[in-house]
Amino acid sequence: MLRNYFKIAFRNFWQNKSFSAINILGLALGLTCSLLIFLWVRDELSVDRYHANGPQLYRLMERKFSDGKRTAGPGTPWPISMELPKKFPEVVRAAGFAWGGSLTFSVNNKVNKEKGNWAGADWFKMFSVPLVAGTPETALKTPNSLAISRKLAENYFDSPQAAIGKAIQIDHNEAYQVTAVFENLPQNTNDQYDFLLPWVDFEKRNGWAKDWGNQGPRTFLQLRPDTDLAAFQAKIKNFLWGYNKEIDPKNLASYNIELFIQPFEDVYLHSETENGEIAGGRIGYVRLFSIVAVFILLIACINFMNLATARSAKRAKEVGIRKVVGAERSRLIAQFIGEAMLLTFIAVVVALLLIALLLPGFNELTGKAIAMPFGELNFVLALVGIVAITGILAGSYPALFLSSLQPVRVLKGALKFRPGATRFRQGLVVVQFVISMLLIIGTFVVYRQVNFIQTTNLGFDRENLIYIPLEGGLSKKYTVLKQELMTMPGIQSISHMDMKPTFIAQSTGDADWTGKDPTIKIQFSHTGVGYDMEKVLKTRLLAGRDFSRAYATDSAAYIINEQAARRIGYKNPIGQSLTFWGKQGTIIGVVQDFHFQSLHDPIQPLIIRLNETDLYGNLLIRTQPGQTKEALASLEAICKQLNPTSPFTYFFADQEYQNMYKSEQVVGELVNYFAFLAIFIACLGLFGLASFTAEQRTKEIGVRKVLGASVFSIVGLLSNDFLKLVVVAIVIASPLAWYAMTKWLQGFAYKEELSWWIFALAGLLAIVIALLTVSFQSVKAALMNPVKSLRSE
Repeated sequence: MLRNYFKIAFRNFWQNKSFSAINILGLALGLTCSLLIFLWVRDELSVDRYHANGPQLYRLMERKFSDGKRTAGPGTPWPISMELPKKFPEVVRAAGFAWGGSLTFSVNNKVNKEKGNWAGADWFKMFSVPLVAGTPETALKTPNSLAISRKLAENYFDSPQAAIGKAIQIDHNEAYQVTAVFENLPQNTNDQYDFLLPWVDFEKRNGWAKDWGNQGPRTFLQLRPDTDLAAFQAKIKNFLWGYNKEIDPKNLASYNIELFIQPFEDVYLHSETENGEIAGGRIGYVRLFSIVAVFILLIACINFMNLATARSAKRAKEVGIRKVVGAERSRLIAQFIGEAMLLTFIAVVVALLLIALLLPGFNELTGKAIAMPFGELNFVLALVGIVAITGILAGSYPALFLSSLQPVRVLKGALKFRPGATRFRQGLVVVQFVISMLLIIGTFVVYRQVNFIQTTNLGFDRENLIYIPLEGGLSKKYTVLKQELMTMPGIQSISHMDMKPTFIAQSTGDADWTGKDPTIKIQFSHTGVGYDMEKVLKTRLLAGRDFSRAYATDSAAYIINEQAARRIGYKNPIGQSLTFWGKQGTIIGVVQDFHFQSLHDPIQPLIIRLNETDLYGNLLIRTQPGQTKEALASLEAICKQLNPTSPFTYFFADQEYQNMYKSEQVVGELVNYFAFLAIFIACLGLFGLASFTAEQRTKEIGVRKVLGASVFSIVGLLSNDFLKLVVVAIVIASPLAWYAMTKWLQGFAYKEELSWWIFALAGLLAIVIALLTVSFQSVKAALMNPVKSLRSE
C-alpha cells in the first residue's frame, strides 16, 4: 500500500511538473529563509551560555538618580569587586572587567597590536575559559602577570607551553610575564579578547580608579547557588552610601546610586536600559526575526495550499473512483498528507543545498561563523520536526478538502465549491499579503532610518577626518609631530582628543558655577582637547572663541555645548565662572550641539577643557579633500620616524561612525532580502489562486467571449476579485505596521518620522505586484479559444 502511494505521488508530481516545481520552489525558499533565521537565532541565544557557573554569574549594575532623571548602566567603581566578597557571604567570587584596549606587544623582532582587557584575579575561576597552560590561581595574581590566548602563544612563542614564563613588552614600556595561556575564545562570546592583564595593573594605569565616585569598569559576581536573589538585591541596594562621598543620604532626591544585579547569561541579549530598568536590546531582533521566520514559512505553506487546491479538480475524479471502490476517508487524508510531506522533504533537501550556497555570504553579512550542525541530534530532530509540521500544515487543508468530496458529484463532472471554502482560500491570500505588506513597510522604514543615520548632520564633519592613537613616542613628541605634519601634503589641520568625537563616554557630576542649586546634581559629559579642535572637527561656535595659545589663561578655560549652557542657566555664559574637578575657570565659548554619542541617545551636556600637557587618546587629522592617500603617506612616514617601534594604526571617522550602527545596517539588509522572498512566495500563492479561479470559470469565460466580451474586460473581471483581497490586506496591515515601526523607532532619540506616503507607496507596490502576478493567468484565460472550453457542452 505504501509503495503504491509513493508511485501515485511521483506520478502526480511528474504529470504536473510546473505546479510541482512551483510548490517545491515556494516551500524551499520559505524553508531556506526560516532555517537561516533559525540558525542565526540559535547562535544569538547561545552567546555566553557555555560557562559552567553560568546560572550563578551576574553583572553588577548601577541605577543612578541625577538631575531629575533615572538611568542605569554597567559602569561601577574600580574597588567594588574587591570589597563585595568581604561584606556579603552570598558572593563566592567577584571580578572586575575593564573596557577593551589595543596594546602593542613586542617579543624580539615581532611587534603587533593585540586586543585585550584587564580582569580580576578570580576571572578564570568564575568563567569557563580553559587554560592550556598555567593555573587559574596564578594566572592574574601578580602585578606584572599576563594571560594570553593560544593564538598569541603560537604566534610569539610557537606553543602554549613554551610561552609560560616568557616576557612580553607592552607599549614598549614594562615587561609582563606570561603566567597562563587560555584556549581561543569561541565565536559565541560577547567580549572577545586575546590577552588579560591583572586588575592591579588597571589601577596603576588609571589613577582615578581608586576613587569610589568614578564609574567605568564592569563588575561580575558569582553567587552561592542557594542565594535568595530578592534579599541579596535589597542588601546591596544602598551599598555605595558608605563609600561614595557624593551621595548624601539626607538629600537623595538630588543624587543617589543604587546597585542591582543582572544575570550574566542575559547581558548580551538584554543590554539596553530605560528609566533605570533593563529594557531590552538584541532580544528585540531575535524576537522580530523569529516572527519573520514563522511568517515566511506560513506564507510558503499557504502558497502550497492554494496551489494544491488549484489542482484539486484534476484529482477530484481520482478521489471519486477511490471512494467508489471502498477507500476510507482516513486513508485518503493519509495519502494526501503523505504526498505533502514527501514534497516537503524534497523542498527541505533543496533548502539545505541553498543554505550551503548562501551560508558564507550570510555569515559575512551578519558577522557570524555559523555552520550547519548536522552532527547535533537536536538539529536533526528539528529538521524532522520541520518536515512533519510543514507537511501536515501545508497538506492538511487540501487533504481534508479532497477527501470530503462526494463521489456522485465529482464523477458527474460537477465539482462546485461552497462559499465557505472560497472565503477560506481568499482569507489565506489576505494573510499572505498582510505579512508581505508588513515586511514591505518595515523595509521602507528601516531603510529610511539607516539612511538617516548614515547621512544625518552630526554637528561636525566626519568626512576626511582620521584618528591615530596617541601612544609610545607620539604622545611625548606631539608638538614636533604637529609641526612636521602641517608641512606635509594632504594635511589641513591637526589636534588631539582624549576620546573620539563620535563616542565621548566619560561623565562627571563634579561641576560647579555661580548660582547653582545645591540640591541638583547634573551629570556632564567631558573631554580634553588640544588647540585647533574647532578647525579639525569643523564644529560651529555660537558664541565666544576656541582655545588659543595667545591666552595663557586658557589652561583654566572651558567650552560648553548648548545643552550645558541650558542646564547651567547663564543668560550670557561667555566670561562666566565654571569650576570643573575643583579647578575654577572661565567659559570662553559655546559650541553648537553635536552628536558625540549614539543617535539612540539624546545629546548630553558637554564640557570641553584644554589638555595640552597630559596627552593620551587620539590624534585627530583633517585631510585636504581628495588627498587622503597623500595624507596617509605623510602620516605613516612621520609616525614611523617618531615612533619606530609601534605599528602605524589609523581609523577613518566615518567608518568608525558606521560601525556604531552595524546592527541596524544588518537588520536593514536582512529585512530587504526577507521582504523580497516573502513577496515572491506570496505571489506564487496568488498565481495558484488565479490559476484555480481561471480553471473554475473556464466555461463562463468561453460564454462571455462568444457573447462578445473583450480580452480587456475578461482580464478586469478576473483581476478585480484579487485586487479586493489585496486592498483588504493593505487595510489590515497598515495599522499593524504603524504600531510595530513606531515601537522600533522609539529606540532612537533622533529618527525619521513615519509618513503617510510610506503606507501609500507600500500599498501601491502590493497592488502592482498582485496585478502583474494575476495578469498572466487572466490574459491566458482570456485568450483561450471558447470552442475548446465549451466543447464538452
